[in-house]
Amino acid sequence: MEAKQDSVQNTLCFSPENFAKIKNIMYDFRVSKGSHLFWEGDTADKLYYIKDGKVRITKSNIEGKQFILYMFKTGDFLGQIDPYQDSKQSFNAEAVEDCVIGTVQKTDLEVLLWQHGDLAIEFVRWMGLTHRLTQTKFRDLMLYGKPGALCSTLIRLANTYGVEQGEHILIQERLTNTDLADHIGAARESVNRMLHELKEQDVLAIENGHILIKKMDYLKNVCNCELCPKEICRI
Repeated sequence: MEAKQDSVQNTLCFSPENFAKIKNIMYDFRVSKGSHLFWEGDTADKLYYIKDGKVRITKSNIEGKQFILYMFKTGDFLGQIDPYQDSKQSFNAEAVEDCVIGTVQKTDLEVLLWQHGDLAIEFVRWMGLTHRLTQTKFRDLMLYGKPGALCSTLIRLANTYGVEQGEHILIQERLTNTDLADHIGAARESVNRMLHELKEQDVLAIENGHILIKKMDYLKNVCNCELCPKEICRI
């Protein structure tokens, strides 16, 4: 089963011909909703390509609090490949729905990169984009407080799932306040309060359980938006 469409990140990083080479060395397997592709601390010897489904990447702190770092979907390529032999996974990867996953073994990938120098350059480009995604996410969590992190998360949701409605943007993905709290490492009650304040200022509204962003510039000002391209500013 092939992915319906490669993600914007893959399109930017890999040529269709070179990404086809990677697909040719994949082994497919199915993952049931709620199961894990890998756990933090597992050996990092594979990459994963989502042919169908959604995968949530999380990180736990010392108190056991879980943060949602990314939501990957059909067409996304994810994983961790480091230059040393005993590399360990830094995050957890959980299937949000039933998934079909293509896996790429590190040893097979290394042979492919050795054979095709242009693919190796594109792979370095993908690794750089992946690291920048992680850096910007931790920047949001650490530098601008919970309100800034929430506003940044809303912008990322709009870039990933948003549909323009006139001058407004409707986020098609339905999220609970608990989901938003897990994205920014806050209590659900804190998110409730911050969303209430944003609604009072007419920055956003809730329509049939979906968030409608009415004042995007306000959100960007709160989180000191650096105007990153949408392939980086995503959930």
